[in-house]
Amino acid sequence: MGDISAAGAAVDSLEEFRGELTGYCYRMLGSYAEAEDAVQETLVRAWRSIDRFEGRSALRTWVYRIATNACLDAVASGKRRALPMDLSGPSAGSLPPAPPEDAALWVEPCPGGDPEAAAASGESVRLAFVATLQHLPPRQRATLILRDVLGFSAREVADLHGSTVASANSALQRARATLADRRQATGVPAARPCDDRVRQLLAERYATAFSRYDVEELNMLLHVDATLCLPPYAKWMRGLPDIQAWLNGPAIGCRGSRLVPTTANGSPAFGQYRPHPDGTGYLPWALQVVEFSGDRITGITAFRDTERLFPLFGLPDHLDEDSPAGTRV
Repeated sequence: MGDISAAGAAVDSLEEFRGELTGYCYRMLGSYAEAEDAVQETLVRAWRSIDRFEGRSALRTWVYRIATNACLDAVASGKRRALPMDLSGPSAGSLPPAPPEDAALWVEPCPGGDPEAAAASGESVRLAFVATLQHLPPRQRATLILRDVLGFSAREVADLHGSTVASANSALQRARATLADRRQATGVPAARPCDDRVRQLLAERYATAFSRYDVEELNMLLHVDATLCLPPYAKWMRGLPDIQAWLNGPAIGCRGSRLVPTTANGSPAFGQYRPHPDGTGYLPWALQVVEFSGDRITGITAFRDTERLFPLFGLPDHLDEDSPAGTRV
């Protein structure tokens, strides 16, 4: 009976790590679905070997070692995920996109997250940051996340990787240098702090302006170098003129859309529903993730995989004709 109770307590202890492990695996893999699979694999491996845990390290470090190995296995068998700006330069907003790319190519949004907490923790859950992480060799990626995001010590990371402290520190330095180089190459700035009230006001103004399709108001909300990208299309735009050309050109069918608020990657996000061609309500069109820096919107990523993403984010599969535009965040 005692062994059963001890086993149950161990399982409960491991289950407490599920939430933070999901965030870690998501940053490692760039896919929320793959992160959930990696966490489940981690917990299964941990449950099977808990009787061999000798207590030489903290249980958390031991579990993260298993999670890191699960992620390394997943990375070895898949492609590096990215955002459109990681693959090519910006394009003219007046031009329609080329055919969509394989869905497995793209960094995916992560549901939930408290925007206020995300602002306090810096950029570690932003889509651009998660995409940049994918450029790091897997072990450097793990080292940087463990050290700079999760607060592990150099000794803990060395123990986790089975390496020396000097090796762990060297990996961290190389990872930081690569991230700095990628930021410079893509021109994506680090996020400046954004007061929660300011962010909420901007998000509400954005939802209202988009629902009215007030392009001039949208221009006032966007940073001069704001980006708009459209996975699974490789097309992306930078700057107000091209974003305005896109909205008034290829995207004109978005006029009259309704936005339903949600949260993704710690930022305000919206389920976008375009008018049904027959006038009977609104159909899912895109999940818009909106990112901020200071008092401006710096990035909009519109994910078109609504069939998979809308259920994940708790968004309805359609809106009735009398559904109001959602502006609460």
